[in-house]
Amino acid sequence: MKAVTWHGRRDVRVEDVPDPVLKEPTDVIVRITSTGLCGSDLHLYEVMGPFLDEGDILGHEPMGIVEEVGADVTALKTGDRVVIPFNVSCGSCFMCGQGLQSQCETTQVREQGMGAALFGYTKLYGQVPGGQAEFMRVPFGNTLPIKVPDGPPDDRFVYLSDVLPTAWQAVDYADVREGGSVVVLGLGPIGDMACRIAKHRGASTVIGVDLVPGRLARAKSRGITVLDVRDSELVDHIRDLTGGRGPDAVIDAVGMEAHGAPVAKLAHQAVGMLPDAIAARFMKTAGVDRLHALRLAIDIVRRGGTISLSGVYGGMADPMPMLTMFDKQIQLRMGQANVWRWVNDILPLLGDDDPLGTEDFATHHLPLAEAPHAYEIFQQKRDNAVKVLLKP
Repeated sequence: MKAVTWHGRRDVRVEDVPDPVLKEPTDVIVRITSTGLCGSDLHLYEVMGPFLDEGDILGHEPMGIVEEVGADVTALKTGDRVVIPFNVSCGSCFMCGQGLQSQCETTQVREQGMGAALFGYTKLYGQVPGGQAEFMRVPFGNTLPIKVPDGPPDDRFVYLSDVLPTAWQAVDYADVREGGSVVVLGLGPIGDMACRIAKHRGASTVIGVDLVPGRLARAKSRGITVLDVRDSELVDHIRDLTGGRGPDAVIDAVGMEAHGAPVAKLAHQAVGMLPDAIAARFMKTAGVDRLHALRLAIDIVRRGGTISLSGVYGGMADPMPMLTMFDKQIQLRMGQANVWRWVNDILPLLGDDDPLGTEDFATHHLPLAEAPHAYEIFQQKRDNAVKVLLKP
């Protein structure tokens, strides 16, 4: 089969790889019909090379058709249409029972000290082959895949794999009350969808902050108040829009892709030049993130407010302004999205009225063969690329 494979910094290729096969009686094989390109994939493209091997299959936002089922699979049959969550979770352990599928005790990558395994996402998360491919082996066939109805286009459902639950959790963790205010930093796929969800859930003031004109215009067209992060009076403008106090909540949907912080930018570049073994140790013990977005969130959130982190950070020793956070009584929540925790909340919104605008959410639909081009335009924010779906 064809699959997107990693070969080095900014070097992904579409290659022939062996077809996946059933390994456990609860496995299923899925023929992929749509697979998304995520902002987290850019971390692999740019800086996470020390935790990858050449030929690793990327991608964690797939959906498709069940082609083969293991002997013990009873919940699915050949021909069923499914979305695959990016968490590899069993659905039956203590953590899954708490709605914490990203901490699944069955798949925790204990040798790395990390939580649940993820599809297509480095040795830190189990080095499980991903879904930017023609076919995919999916474990826990009775509990992991999300069965969806036939008929509506893939675009209606594919975001259940990551974008929708990640954005939903970001808003939920932000504790945005009906009539409240929230600022979303970063209007990539997660930030854009978080704005839509916050508005849908009743926030009266939703402010999106970015620096890419196309992304600002896209959010504005959905009724979001937008501000350019380069505005020298940004903080004052946000306070003017939120009663002088600042917003009740801030969602940082940027993470390690943040602009600014030139010292951390140099750290990212330096890591890319180190031998993998040294770079891996460095990333586990050093502060390598660009914390501009997080520091902005701490500055603008009102006293007693909440910051929700959905953007991924990668440094183990990033400095935090603890005095300010303590003095402002800031509540901070974060973590990988627990996909199945939110599925039943989201599925009713994927009907014909489509209030979150999923069907026109993708800016680009490209063949799997054009994956290297897709990574390039997404990473460089060219051609107004916000969300790219690949079609095997």
